[in-house]
Amino acid sequence: MNRPDLQLDRLLRAAAGAPQASSDEVPYGFATRVLASWRAQGKTELVVVSRFLRRVVLLSLGVIVLATAGLFHDVYQSDDLSEAATDEYAIADSAIGNVLGP
Repeated sequence: MNRPDLQLDRLLRAAAGAPQASSDEVPYGFATRVLASWRAQGKTELVVVSRFLRRVVLLSLGVIVLATAGLFHDVYQSDDLSEAATDEYAIADSAIGNVLGP
């Protein structure tokens, strides 16, 4: 073997014998730096909660709009509005009557 191969072999054996560093802990001061950075950005709990509530309200409004559009589509699709509603109520009434008995 030539000289570079011997040096590489020696280096690899030394690296294999080195103790393993434990990575279970975060570096010293990391949590403090994260909290300081978060506080420096000015995010308070009230701002975070208001953003969450805003997203919930917008999502709820989207669901309401989709449900309303589906309702109008269903209502305008049927020809006789009273007959369609009567049939659905009759089916539901007979199903409840069958479950509860005479």
